[in-house]
Amino acid sequence: MESLPERLAAVRERIARAAERARRDPAEVTLLAVTKIFPASAIQEAYRLGLREFGENYVQEFEGKAPQVGPLAGARFHLIGHLQSNKSKKAAELFQVIQTVDSVKLAGRLNEAGAALDVMLEVKLSQEDAKSGADPGQLPEIIEAVHRCPNLRLLGLMTMPPWTDDAEAARPIFRRLRELAELHGLRGLSMGMSHDLEAAIEEGSTCVRVGTALFGKRQKVG
Repeated sequence: MESLPERLAAVRERIARAAERARRDPAEVTLLAVTKIFPASAIQEAYRLGLREFGENYVQEFEGKAPQVGPLAGARFHLIGHLQSNKSKKAAELFQVIQTVDSVKLAGRLNEAGAALDVMLEVKLSQEDAKSGADPGQLPEIIEAVHRCPNLRLLGLMTMPPWTDDAEAARPIFRRLRELAELHGLRGLSMGMSHDLEAAIEEGSTCVRVGTALFGKRQKVG
């Protein structure tokens, strides 16, 4: 069983090679360590190894870990799971980045919470019912709404393609998200995970969300 330092080195090497193929600077790609269903100790270990950006899927789960990891200087926590508007105030207290804004209503609720937040707009580019996100046609309205919110800073777009073992199957979706970002003058692209980060980087990703390749298969907290 490889250690976290070994797995982290391997992931960074994959990022570097994909960036090289795309003639990009690897420093343009943020490695977001996805720590859902892992204990606070996993975040602490990753932090000691130099990681500073962490992704969580559930407000309630992270609320339990926050007292142990909140004091880590320079660490930033991203919500990458679907956010119900009735949990927006708590999310704004716990996270520095919300990657899953998908409606004008949610943007307004987050702004009303009063905390300065970086946000990304989640776009639904697959037909899967289980996937969340705004329809591409809704983006102009949501972008305009976010720009009217003084507490929100819009970084870019995020998407979650349908699950498949074939990393190349996600490439058209990654390309489509990049085209949408370019259309709307946005730079940030959160796309790509453990199994398909190379394709995502080659298509312009600026943030890859990596859990399994760093921490192994999910384990229950506690």
